[in-house]
Amino acid sequence: MDPTYQLAECPTWDDRTGRLLWTDIQGRTIQSMDWATKSITSWQFENEVGSFGLTDDGRLVVSVWDKVILFDPESDERTVLAEIETDLPQTRLNDGKVGPDGAYWVGTMDTSDPREPIGGLYRVDAGGDVWQIREGLKVSNGLAWSPDGTLMYHSDSSPGWIEAYVFDPATGSLGAKMLFAQQTEETGRPDGATVDAEGNYWSAGVSAGVLNSFSPDGDLKQVIPMPCPKPTMPCFCGPDLDQLVVTSLKASPETDDGVSGGLYLVEGHGITGLPAGRFRTLATQD
Repeated sequence: MDPTYQLAECPTWDDRTGRLLWTDIQGRTIQSMDWATKSITSWQFENEVGSFGLTDDGRLVVSVWDKVILFDPESDERTVLAEIETDLPQTRLNDGKVGPDGAYWVGTMDTSDPREPIGGLYRVDAGGDVWQIREGLKVSNGLAWSPDGTLMYHSDSSPGWIEAYVFDPATGSLGAKMLFAQQTEETGRPDGATVDAEGNYWSAGVSAGVLNSFSPDGDLKQVIPMPCPKPTMPCFCGPDLDQLVVTSLKASPETDDGVSGGLYLVEGHGITGLPAGRFRTLATQD
């Protein structure tokens, strides 16, 4: 196993197969590790893979630059479900997760430098219908839901804010929005995130080499220094969802410090996570 990747992201635990999956965005792959044997399977895509989610029929819903596709790991069949921001060649799909409503929620980011607020947040359903939820984003990130599904968290990594929306888990409709936390370069601008079984929000502080844990009220509870300078996303995994893995990125393509771009196991936290949501396909909506 190559211990480091260019940009490891979106760690996701598949409780049905006992595997941990993640992307290497710039490597254009999805990686899958058998938790028991540590054997790795890898699938290659034609463009950068920003994120993905599990589905209820064993496939994956995958963001490949400006396309959302359904991918069958067994047959390698790939079906385009939706296209997003095809008129903006400088943006790509970034952080995405399946919500309690069974839809795929995914945002975009500006890949140019300096970044401009031209990205958005979208909801995609099994019929391929796309709703724009928010606009004016530089790097959409940090999607996660409270244990009861009534709050949705979302961030923009560039300005560093984390917001929370009142969420209807049955329909996916959003209610009131509030500022949950404001992060800085020094405290760790928010990248990928997850929520634990107690409702705490865990955010990778990509600019500060830390993992930040916030209470459901938005109070900073814990700051965990990471051995890598740029952690990207935490995930509770393992058969009992009591293992915490964090992905990371290399500071630059030339970086080879032996730690950047690796996956890390955080021990001693005593916390369990929540099962990943599954995309509700048309075949299961009868």
